[in-house]
Amino acid sequence: MTDEARLLSVAARAGVAPFHVMDVLAAARARQQARGDVVSLAPGEPSAGAPRPVREAAARLLRTDQLGYTEQEGIPPLREAIAGHYRRTLALDVEPHEVLVTTGSSGGFLLAFLAAFDVGDRVAMACPGYPAYRNILTALGCEVVELRCGAETRFQPTVAMLDELPPIKGLVVASPANPTGTVLAAGELAAIAGWCAERGVALISDEIYHGIDYSGTATSAWQYSREAIVVNSFSKYFAMTGWRLGWLLVPERLRRPMAALTGNFTICPPNLSQQAAVHAFTEESYAELDGHVERYRRNRDVLLSGLAELGLTKGGGPEGQGGGESKGGGPEGQGGGKGTVAPADGAFYAYADISHLTHDAMSWCQRLLADTGLAVVPGIDFDPQLGNRFIRMSFAGDEKDIREGLRRLGGWLGN
Repeated sequence: MTDEARLLSVAARAGVAPFHVMDVLAAARARQQARGDVVSLAPGEPSAGAPRPVREAAARLLRTDQLGYTEQEGIPPLREAIAGHYRRTLALDVEPHEVLVTTGSSGGFLLAFLAAFDVGDRVAMACPGYPAYRNILTALGCEVVELRCGAETRFQPTVAMLDELPPIKGLVVASPANPTGTVLAAGELAAIAGWCAERGVALISDEIYHGIDYSGTATSAWQYSREAIVVNSFSKYFAMTGWRLGWLLVPERLRRPMAALTGNFTICPPNLSQQAAVHAFTEESYAELDGHVERYRRNRDVLLSGLAELGLTKGGGPEGQGGGESKGGGPEGQGGGKGTVAPADGAFYAYADISHLTHDAMSWCQRLLADTGLAVVPGIDFDPQLGNRFIRMSFAGDEKDIREGLRRLGGWLGN
């Protein structure tokens, strides 16, 4: 280290936890390059690309348009199309001026948290839950309050849990949720929205997996409170991860502050992505995307059925207790009992309890990859306390990969 470097420091806000899943993905890429035999159930993104009308529009735009800066809130045709999407899918009246287009849902969370919370504010979230909530809030100086959610509440928070908390300034909910895929029942989401409204608590509703809903029960927080901040994205249902485009439904009190923040941070979302995304709301695009959802549904059924045959079933205790001390997987790591798999009402994940096999899911996943070429994700990112007893498996890919993954896992476990 140079003398100059010794005089410099790293900001405390930069000390957030890394994504452990990235270590697994890096190891999977290395093995694939070396041996070419990896089956990955790890990535949290659709295997399909953007709908054809979107890709064709982007190709035309690249030939004809200069693609300069746009309005900081997003181009009017896209905001109008997003508002129309809510009328089409939820019979929910949303006006274009209530929509703020963002640079991915990640940019949306940053804007929402900056506009709604100050340093030191206490913000609650479900655990297990998407780690970026925790990490962004921590970087912004907020105090994160994690709500322990298990199988008895379908891995979702309840009003009864909220009643037991000391005062909070905000609450983040997700439905369908990552990593569990569970959906908040309409009545429970309405009750949570009402609880927040009565107490002046800012509700942030992560709805980025809307459209990938196998139960048909997912509802929007804006159906119950226009003071909630709704976060959505083109990355999941619309299969446009790399296009870095999302949106917010913004309460009136926050529209001007959020527009000012986004103008200073990013000037505007990507122009090419915005103009092309208008074509994601055509009937042709909806048909293509709904076809993907039906494929996810079939994959889900194959995966859940296969996991049940391997001793991983629905049900189980609130913390997924499986019995036994820490054990490895494979021939030397057999444990007793059965685990829990979250219901997977939506999204494209199976969150499975493997506590009857190990209490160190990270090393278990590393050994599984090394021994079989099968990549799955440890739960530690989603739950720092109990996540080492869980794994997340994605079923967004091909059915043949699901079946091959189950075959490799079964052989490794000795089934």
